Amino acid sequence: MVTIIGGGIAGTLLAGALARNGHPVTVYESQPAVGAGHFLALDDRAQAALAQLGVGIDRLHRASYPLTELRAADRSGTIRSDTRAERRLYLRAELIRALTEFATGTTADIRFGTPVTELSAEGELRSGANQLPADDVVIAADGIDSLARRTLEPERRAEYSGQIIIYGITTRPIQPSTDPSVLHFHRQLDDDGRPVSTFGHFWNDEISVWFTRLTREPLALPGIGSQPLGGWPEPILAGAKAIPELVETMLAATDTVHVSNARTVPLADARPPQAPVILCGDADHAITPAAGVGARDAIEDAAALAEAITSGGSPAAAMAERRRQILDERAEAAQMFRSAT
Repeated sequence: MVTIIGGGIAGTLLAGALARNGHPVTVYESQPAVGAGHFLALDDRAQAALAQLGVGIDRLHRASYPLTELRAADRSGTIRSDTRAERRLYLRAELIRALTEFATGTTADIRFGTPVTELSAEGELRSGANQLPADDVVIAADGIDSLARRTLEPERRAEYSGQIIIYGITTRPIQPSTDPSVLHFHRQLDDDGRPVSTFGHFWNDEISVWFTRLTREPLALPGIGSQPLGGWPEPILAGAKAIPELVETMLAATDTVHVSNARTVPLADARPPQAPVILCGDADHAITPAAGVGARDAIEDAAALAEAITSGGSPAAAMAERRRQILDERAEAAQMFRSAT
């Protein structure tokens, strides 16, 4: 039997995959229902893992939009393009809704509105004054502010990566002069060729979305999460001086935004995974959204853990191998960035 803390991407997907293969599983999720949030892109690796675990391709396609290219331009006019992988763009709420339908179509017991407020290294759980039933394996998929990580590895804290992220979804589809179904990035660079701000957008006949990354001090808690657009247009426009008309058009059709501090969870010196409590997803190795692979990492964690548990293997060993893969890929990506600049 398996207990999962957190009903986000990794936790919900793992629950459905395990229950689909006959493993009893309970998920404790603090939110009362499927949440909202920002948008994200998944590449072919992520979608292959979803399909392998049993999530229907047709359902995934109904929850997403084809994304044909990543195209980055800076103020000098330099353009880099990536069409190598088949990608799709998802509103996070729609992806979670599809995964929740997948999981609730099995015997998985998903308990919304049940936060885990205490956890021991031995896997004992509490929600407020109530002790929760826990199983032989506890998978902590409870996000970047993971209670499990704070309990097991209090020194391994999330670190601010230097930028805030603002996501916007327009109230009506906007069709600018840029190419549709492309995730466009417009960057302002420093003297070393590193982006100090980025404005990105995507549109098609059904939807238009945008985001910006701004280099600045982190925001205090009241400034985080969903909020009115308010006073954000001025700093957003200051960070996108090369494309003011495009940005103004997007902002004019946006009422609310989702704001967050971009943070990472250091992985290189992490304690080796140990039963009964195993960290996964952002709880274990969150990375700034600028890397564009956080959701894929969570999905591939769920796939590795599902394979280990259903085959009678070790979930701790599976996550140790996942960490090795992630560190190798990050090192490779860093080398490619240095070569490009």
